[in-house]
Amino acid sequence: MKLSIGIVGLPNVGKSTLFKAITKNDVLIANYPFATIDPNVGVIPVPDERLKKLADLSNSKKVIPAVVEFYDIAGLVKGANKGEGLGNHFLSHIRDTNAIVMVLRCFKSDEIIHVENSVDPLRDLEIINTELALKDLETIEKVWKKAEGEAKIGNKNAEKDLEALKQAKAALEAGNLLIGERYALIRTNVRISELNLLTTKKQIYLLNGKPEDVSEELKKKIADLGGSYLVADLSVEPDLGELIKKAYESLGLISFFTTGEDETRAWTIARGIKAPQAAGVIHTDFEKKFIRAEVIGWDKLLEAGGWSKAKPKGWLRLEGKEYVVQDGDVIEVRHG
Repeated sequence: MKLSIGIVGLPNVGKSTLFKAITKNDVLIANYPFATIDPNVGVIPVPDERLKKLADLSNSKKVIPAVVEFYDIAGLVKGANKGEGLGNHFLSHIRDTNAIVMVLRCFKSDEIIHVENSVDPLRDLEIINTELALKDLETIEKVWKKAEGEAKIGNKNAEKDLEALKQAKAALEAGNLLIGERYALIRTNVRISELNLLTTKKQIYLLNGKPEDVSEELKKKIADLGGSYLVADLSVEPDLGELIKKAYESLGLISFFTTGEDETRAWTIARGIKAPQAAGVIHTDFEKKFIRAEVIGWDKLLEAGGWSKAKPKGWLRLEGKEYVVQDGDVIEVRHG
């Protein structure tokens, strides 16, 4: 599973600083094009100390971490949906991302001019979410007539689609995001899910400043929206590891590993995935021809000193098709 995150924010809030830290990453790993894919996409490895320990244990020739793609768009401004600034043009770039990182400026500075002429992260949050909602309304309008026409001729699925579109439109016009349990049913509608609406994505708020710059009111607003936040002073080296950790938590993602002499690799899956589907992340044939998986926790494998030493201890488990993969599992797939 590819993890991709869109970065949004107003101009001069620290987006460029964050993105420069991402694209300057100097870790080079075989078979993956690191640094910048194009001017608006950066790729970094997921920091995971377990990976190196397993690679050292197996004396692996290659070490391949899970990776995160960050999509940066031009700074949004109020009225972007009407063509103001460049942000609206690039919003489509983050439509296929898993989550959105919203950079909010909390720090005070007379030297860096704010586009709204004052520092107010609560106002900025509202501006950005309004622009995302307006972009989604534009997307809904594009499919509305088609669904309406199909519903008129008795297409039952189209009738359900139209009802979901109406509910989504009403929610957005009322100033709500389509995240959280309240709108879970709307998001399960096939046509809605295919639209990849921006307001259905998990949000992580990167609060650029020091802890004392962040108000309790802002924290409460983020909690009310169902988002999570990270306070980081981007004037010093940003901790990308913490940002990625937040993304994993928000999206309910975990990592499992494969290890051997050729390579040790981390794989990203959703929490709750069963063994055959996890095997399919490694190779599609593995899911189709899955028989069982040999599984051990990464720490137990290290404690044993390797596969061959873990086996006589009885620490290797043979798991079938109903096994739910756990974070940190080391897996060897047996397939037909």
